[in-house]
Formats: sequence, structure tokens, C-alpha cells
Amino acid sequence: MSDPGTPTFDQLRVFLAVVDAGSFAGAARQTNRATSVISYTITNLEAQLGVTLFARASTRRPQLTSEGRVLLAEARNVALGFNRLRAKAKGLHQGIESEVHLAFDVMLPAARVVDALRNFQDEFPTVPLRLRAEALGAVTQLVLDRTSMIGVRGPPDVEIDGLERIGVGSVHLVPVAAPSHPLACGAVEVGAGRQHVQLVLTDRSALTAGSDLGVMGTHTWRVADLATKHMLLREGIGWGTMPEPMVLDDLASGRLVLLDMPDFKGGHYRFFAIHRTDMPPGPAASFLIDQFDRQSHGMNGGTLQTFASTDATRPIVIKPQHSRDAVREGN
Repeated sequence: MSDPGTPTFDQLRVFLAVVDAGSFAGAARQTNRATSVISYTITNLEAQLGVTLFARASTRRPQLTSEGRVLLAEARNVALGFNRLRAKAKGLHQGIESEVHLAFDVMLPAARVVDALRNFQDEFPTVPLRLRAEALGAVTQLVLDRTSMIGVRGPPDVEIDGLERIGVGSVHLVPVAAPSHPLACGAVEVGAGRQHVQLVLTDRSALTAGSDLGVMGTHTWRVADLATKHMLLREGIGWGTMPEPMVLDDLASGRLVLLDMPDFKGGHYRFFAIHRTDMPPGPAASFLIDQFDRQSHGMNGGTLQTFASTDATRPIVIKPQHSRDAVREGN
């Protein structure tokens, strides 16, 4: 037998229409063609592939043969890929980015990240997304270096030439430790925190390297990621601050306790959505910024009101606010 021919996309589309409609006549109505044209197209497709796709003689309605069932999955994959290609081309023609790079601060609550990304996936299903989670000034550095198109950063909370920013809320940081830690015994004296190891998140960028943010301990251990800090805190190795949403379950279960320190109550960690002034975001990146902006108007204590917890089911989708007042940095 000679090699099968190459079917056209139109032939595959007619094949799928017959399967979905259940008949040649139904496919004809679906594609606005004559039934005879549908039959002729399927006959030609079978001749090209060298297989019989439908058993026509024994039933009133065409039934897929075993070969037809095997090729059906492949035909759907081809159609899906073709539709994605067309959607991608349409997006490029309309100015939609071919890819979006987002960097975000590790302190950003998981509920906020998941909410924004789910809505992004619904709105721009064909746009790939590259994510980087970093601490402190590293997010700003990635945007300045053009590695990331947009970022959601914490410190440094200062104006930086060449960037535009918009405030997108904050998260409450709370001092915590394991219940076995000496500071967890209740109210402690002023300065007691200096006598014990404080776990501090380090910065992997030059922007805020060497800056001590919220550090009061004279004996510090510095860790490169928030997950490691969280693990050490729960094991009783030191004390430190954590984003409140991240430790709610630990506080409820007793794995961690809030510290009653008169000179260290924690505080709010502010977030800003940023991009370079010479690289204005396109529709997809702007949508993400709008999502984080929208969230900041529906927050309570740093947690989205639409979430009961970080493992909640699909959140209530709030339409993004398309008008916002950007605060320009570097005026």
C-alpha cells in the first residue's frame, strides 16, 4: 500500500462535524453546505488516508469504524492546534504579547497569585506565562534588567528612575515562633528578641543588599527563600516575621504562635505593580496589573475577601478595573 495522502484542514473539519452532528445531514447544516458535498468530502478523505472512517451500509446513521475512532483523536488534536495557531496570530495582530514574564514578591499571598493567574488564563488562554518569585529588591532588578516585563514588588518603597508603579495593597507581617521557643511563653520584656536568633530573608539583588528590613535581633540567621524560613520557624529554630495569610493554619493548629513583643508588633508590607517606562505593557500584561489592582480594593488585612483560605475552590471573579491612576517613579 502506498503512503497515505495529506488531508486538508477542511476535510478534517468536515470529518469532525459529521462525528459531532451524528449524521451527514447534520454536518451539512452545521457547516452550511449541501449533504452531497459532505459525503463527497468524506469519501475523498477516506481515499486519501486509505481507510474507511464510517460504516454506512448497516445503519441509518454513519458509525465510526475502529480505524475512524483511532483517527478521530488525532483529527481533534490537529484541529485544536490549528485553532490555537489562528488565535495566536489574531492576538499578535491585535497587539497581544506573544509571551508575558511576571516577577512577584514571595510575600504576596498565594490566594492573590492564584486569583490573578486563573483570571489571566481565562482571558488569554493562548499567551504563555513565565513566572519568577523573588524576595525584596530582586523583583525590581528583574524588571529593570528587562528579564521580566512586569513585577509585583515589595521593598524598596522608593522612587526609582525609569519605572512606573501602582500601589496594589499590602500584607500584614506578624512575629511568630514555635510554641517551644522561649519567646512564646507570653508577654516578654522590651529587647527580649535580641537575645534569640532572628530568621531574616536575604536579598539576591544589589538594590537592597545589606539593608536590614524589620531586623531587631543582634544574632541573625539569613535565609534565601520564604519556604526555608517557614520551615525553620515551625521547627523552633529562631523567631521571625511572616505574612499573616501564610501562617494562619499554623496559628490555628498551634504549630506557631504569635509573639507578644512590646517593641516588635510587625507591620504592613506594601506591594507595587511595576514596569519600565520605556516598555509599556500590552493587553495581556496590563490585564495582570489590573487584576492585582482590583484585588487591592477588595482586601481585608492583606487577604482577599473572596477567599476563605489559600486552598479555596475557584474564586469569585471580579471584573478588572481598566482605569487606574499610575504613580510614576523617577519624575
